[in-house]
Amino acid sequence: MPEGHVTHRLAAGLSDRFAGGPVRSTSPQGRFADQAAELDGHPFRSAQAYGKNLFVHIGDGTVHVHLGLLGRLTLTDGGGPDAPGGDGRGAGGDPGPGRRPVQGQVRWRLENDRGWADLRGPQACRLIDAAELAAVTARLGPDPLRADADPDLGWARVRSSATPIGLLLMDQRVAAGVGNIFRAEVLYRHRIDPGMAGRALRRSEWDAIWSDLVGLMEAAVVRGRIDTVRPEHDPVAMGRAPRLDRHGGEVYVYRRADQPCLVCRTPIRTREFGGRNLFWCPRCKRPSRRQGADPRAARTAAGRTPTRLRPAPADPGPVGPPDPPAGEPAARPA
Repeated sequence: MPEGHVTHRLAAGLSDRFAGGPVRSTSPQGRFADQAAELDGHPFRSAQAYGKNLFVHIGDGTVHVHLGLLGRLTLTDGGGPDAPGGDGRGAGGDPGPGRRPVQGQVRWRLENDRGWADLRGPQACRLIDAAELAAVTARLGPDPLRADADPDLGWARVRSSATPIGLLLMDQRVAAGVGNIFRAEVLYRHRIDPGMAGRALRRSEWDAIWSDLVGLMEAAVVRGRIDTVRPEHDPVAMGRAPRLDRHGGEVYVYRRADQPCLVCRTPIRTREFGGRNLFWCPRCKRPSRRQGADPRAARTAAGRTPTRLRPAPADPGPVGPPDPPAGEPAARPA
């Protein structure tokens, strides 16, 4: 599932292409046809991200989009019919709004002379009113990428919870937009045992985690990928080959099972933890002995006893059968 930096990049991309003018809104697939028609021809006001949720404001309406595991929103630059270098149909042969070909099951298409956006296979795509918008955002915790984020709200949930911190960080009521990659990496960077109960975490540790999330996620928005290794551990400094993985980015533990830790050379381990794969270094992150730590979770993190822990609450928003992106296999949780 895309993490929060992806949603913020998409919001910026939509605003760059469409803000300030009317947009053509259609549903080539048909599942969003009536709602898309209500928005057609109205001015695009803005696109905002909150955690993994995207809110697109057009005219007097707002569309709530949640990509889920399989959803994709692709942005393509086009060109008006008078654009230089074209063939009379638009830059690069772009036929223009309403005449561009459709590939795959496109739930919602937005377009103007400058380009178009295609939404495929989302978990949620619905036209909502102000009350529904308030209800969705009320269920979300602070988003490290938003200027209005209040980390004290996340801390209030963490400090009173017996749930392992490794699960709390995936709870969108604690830190909206944080997913499996940022969870694994920020815990490693601060040597926090993922099995330690939230109530055993020190306030100074929470503040450090939050500050790190802000920096890492802001960098991911700029770069378009998640990089978490410090300068002394990047490929050039260590004289190693760059990481090759479909997720991209240089990381310490995520999807590096059985590979040597970049710091201590101990093989990275992985185990299911609350329904998702957790990655950690057993030497750099030893089980916590603090009062309040969950012994089951600690044993799991140490790799001694497999156990299933209750997953963190799912992201808010309606869940329906998604449309599989054309030509793509179903994704598996990482």
